[in-house]
Amino acid sequence: MHHHGTEELCDAGLEIYARALREGHLPSAAVAAAPCLIDNGVLHPTIDDLDRLEPVPPTVMLQRLLRSSEDRIAGERRRGQRLADVFEPLIRLERPTSSGEETPSLRLLHGKERTGRAITEAMAEGRDQLMAIQPHDGLVAPPFHYHEAALQRDQAFLDGGGRVRALYQHTVRHAPLIIGRYERLTGDVEARTLDEVIDRLILFDRTVAFIPANTDRTMALELRHPALISYLVTVFERLWRLAIPLTAPLPDTGIEGISHREQSIAALLAEGHQDAVIAERLGISVRTARAHIARLSETLGAASRTQLGVRIAQAGLDGSPGGAPSPVRLPGRESPTAR
Repeated sequence: MHHHGTEELCDAGLEIYARALREGHLPSAAVAAAPCLIDNGVLHPTIDDLDRLEPVPPTVMLQRLLRSSEDRIAGERRRGQRLADVFEPLIRLERPTSSGEETPSLRLLHGKERTGRAITEAMAEGRDQLMAIQPHDGLVAPPFHYHEAALQRDQAFLDGGGRVRALYQHTVRHAPLIIGRYERLTGDVEARTLDEVIDRLILFDRTVAFIPANTDRTMALELRHPALISYLVTVFERLWRLAIPLTAPLPDTGIEGISHREQSIAALLAEGHQDAVIAERLGISVRTARAHIARLSETLGAASRTQLGVRIAQAGLDGSPGGAPSPVRLPGRESPTAR
């Protein structure tokens, strides 16, 4: 007996399946050691000879199993949403804590629509300040009606005397939607950018904050605990002081032919990060990151990754403190490029 799920193959089954793929077919007696292959549809009888078994192509089998996994995950998400719908009104009936706190310090919000409603409610109650990190995705344009509704919501907050400060990654400097947003808003509003920022954060009046609760942002956490809010405010303020206004140009790297983004990539390469990690931290695609790395290698005259690391250190692009960068002779130039 082979007690395993349909998405698994035992050692005996794998061996027989591989043999069937090599030989094209097997006699039915050959699978006596692994009946799971027939039960799970990995092998099936041929039309003209029921005693001969043919294998399902691995690519077809893989897609079949992946669909099964996706269906199961979707089912779990629907189950989670149903449970949230059942328990949300019950949570509202929960009595205040002994300390007199009237609202929970932490609440899990399921679904982007529910999160949006909670943010809108918090914004309607807010009067002082909105601090946000990556509140909008500059790479993927939202539906027009959603974008306009968010714009009107922010303008209403500003018209009521509120202050809006937003932090983004430098990549949004090439996003017309984000640039146009802050050209249209009027009042005490400012956006700044950094090479790297933390994941999305929306914070109102130093009293309530919203952060993602999973990677695809279909769930969010609503935070009201004073200690957590104070910590997030400190994080925001420190990043804000380091950031550059959206309308101001990025500083010169001081090295001819090296852009600000390439300088950031060089520092991450010097730390030993792979291309995918660099792309994620800087908010760019892996393809774009590799294109910048190739251009950086060409500019610094590096023929390999190892040599590129040496050149980065020589040029002072590794972010290490202490003095000016060492002279580096770049290809096609007679003098050092550091200035």
